[in-house]
Amino acid sequence: MNGRSELPMIQGIMNKHASFRPSDFFNQEMAEAYDQRNAGLKPLSDCLHFQMRLVLSSLPEQARVLCVGVGTGADIFALASERPDLSFVGVDPSAEMLEVARHRLDEAGIGARCELVPGYVADAPRDEFDAAVSLLVAHFVQRKDRPEFYRAIYDRLAPGGRFVSAEISCDLDAPGFPEMLEDWKQVHAMMGASEESLASLGETLRHTLSVVGPAETEALWREAGFAKPVPFYQAFMIRGWHTRKPA
Repeated sequence: MNGRSELPMIQGIMNKHASFRPSDFFNQEMAEAYDQRNAGLKPLSDCLHFQMRLVLSSLPEQARVLCVGVGTGADIFALASERPDLSFVGVDPSAEMLEVARHRLDEAGIGARCELVPGYVADAPRDEFDAAVSLLVAHFVQRKDRPEFYRAIYDRLAPGGRFVSAEISCDLDAPGFPEMLEDWKQVHAMMGASEESLASLGETLRHTLSVVGPAETEALWREAGFAKPVPFYQAFMIRGWHTRKPA
């Protein structure tokens, strides 16, 4: 890989393969380079993880956390570093990403607290988790599959369990979208995106990824059974919410 942002590269692969799934893209080469490729976004991800920890600061001792789309384990590291009592189940469709995560977690002495499951959220144990975290995952889930995705997370939470999620979310038809798109291009340019990728970024958001607006995301959460979502994070087009499963 040449250091470009993964979203433009995903667009090219998806255009060639109608049956594309994220697991088709996150192969061994991509998995090993993933963290380095996204290093330019570290200020944004550090802020998101900082706010996630604040949102989840009231989790009980010995809480169990489900990480959906765990990737190379960044979200586990962000929580485990502050809470040595937490245990985790991480699920991801990419076996290669999970292998990188397993190595990193074991190397850091965290692996004993973590179970890594290949597959999607429906493949995660139907345990009563105290919290579920899904960061920068939902925009890869097709709109028609979103209700099932959120319901599967809901079903795996204990009553009163917390759900924290962040995704690319924007009203693509809003009057201010062109200006937001220019800001988003700056993010991709910093990550090394080509001029061709930048020129087609709007189409990527509209037709390649499954980007929906904040109001629709919140409505989908309520339909799944969650309490009213609370916005807690925004960085350009990345928005985050937290909520609870009613007790």
